[in-house]
Amino acid sequence: MASHMAPAHVRPDKGDNGSGKAGGIRRAGDDALNLTIDYLKQETLEPLTGLGRFLAWGVAGSLAIAVGILLLLLGILRLLQTETGTALTGDWSWVPYFAVSVLGIGVAGVAVWRITAGPGQATTKVPRGSSAATRSPGVTDTNSREGSS
Repeated sequence: MASHMAPAHVRPDKGDNGSGKAGGIRRAGDDALNLTIDYLKQETLEPLTGLGRFLAWGVAGSLAIAVGILLLLLGILRLLQTETGTALTGDWSWVPYFAVSVLGIGVAGVAVWRITAGPGQATTKVPRGSSAATRSPGVTDTNSREGSS
């Protein structure tokens, strides 16, 4: 008798009344819910993970550039202190520090200026010898007319 029964984990497709409508509507509702959840994941989570990856690489790159500029400024300071001999010693020992500070402020100023300027304008390069870019639309070249006398 047990061999004629369906396994416990398999649900029949038909509802209680045997018409098949109740199971079909429930399955369609489940499909719609799953489709909605998948859509929301696709449209919210995937862009957020992309944004997180973009921000992580941006922060890592910014830190690398900052450390590199700091080391470069420190190297310039040591260069000024050691290679100028006795010219920048005594009362003039502040000059290398001042020069490197001005250079560092200048680099920071250029960075702020470029950041606040926004993205640059895209320019298209015109090949040399191309007269098509310099002509107005609808104007034809007088040398290319055939039959003119």
